[in-house]
Order: sequence, then structure tokens, then C-alpha cells
Amino acid sequence: MGFDQYHEPPGELPEETRTFARVCASLTEEAEAIGWYEQRLAVEPEREALAVMRDAQGEEFKHFSMDLELLLRRTPLWREIAQGILFQEGDVVEHGEEAEEEAVEGAAARGAPLAGSTSLGIGSLQGARS
Repeated sequence: MGFDQYHEPPGELPEETRTFARVCASLTEEAEAIGWYEQRLAVEPEREALAVMRDAQGEEFKHFSMDLELLLRRTPLWREIAQGILFQEGDVVEHGEEAEEEAVEGAAARGAPLAGSTSLGIGSLQGARS
């Protein structure tokens, strides 16, 4: 992805947004590396090489997990959705749909900003006037 990771002029983006974009890019790169190692592991016949690559893949997964955690800490709505999906038994898609619906409805009810928004949610109160 390199330096073309922005879809808007970088100079117009707040530093927080540029950092967020860099962490998203890092997450993507780590996921790609995990996939590349998975392919290499599937075809590598030598035991010692397999051990080295398996260890390297584990490092990539650790970095992926740290990037994901950082993004979830900075985006409460995403975190709430993820908590309804991750480490749950049963149908992943069902959990995803339920978690998203509950999180978005809860955020709207609280007047909380949605993902990526710097809004304080005040606009959502306009329709609530008596």
C-alpha cells in the first residue's frame, strides 16, 4: 500500500485520522503476510524451514492482533460489534448480524457517534425535541 494509503489529501486529514489509516494499512499488511506464510507452509517439504516459517507466521499474527486491538480501542462501536462476534460458539454470520444491529441501535439510542465520526452525536438529538 505504501504512501498511497489515503483517499483524501493527507494534508487535509487530522493527525488522528492519518494514524488510524496507518494502523489500518498495517493490519492489511499483516493479514497478507499471514496468508503468504500459509501458502508457503502448505508446500514446504523441509521440516526445519517449516518450523522457521511457522514461527514467522506466528509473529505476523501477533502483530495483526495488536493492530486490531488498537483499532478496536479507538473505535468503540467496532469494539462492541467485535465482542458480539469474537470467541462465540455458533454461526459467525448470525452473531455478526445480531452484534451489528444491537451495537448500532445502542449507539443511536445513546446519541453516540458512529464509527469514524468525530461528531458528539448532538445532531441525533434534533428529532428528540418535545
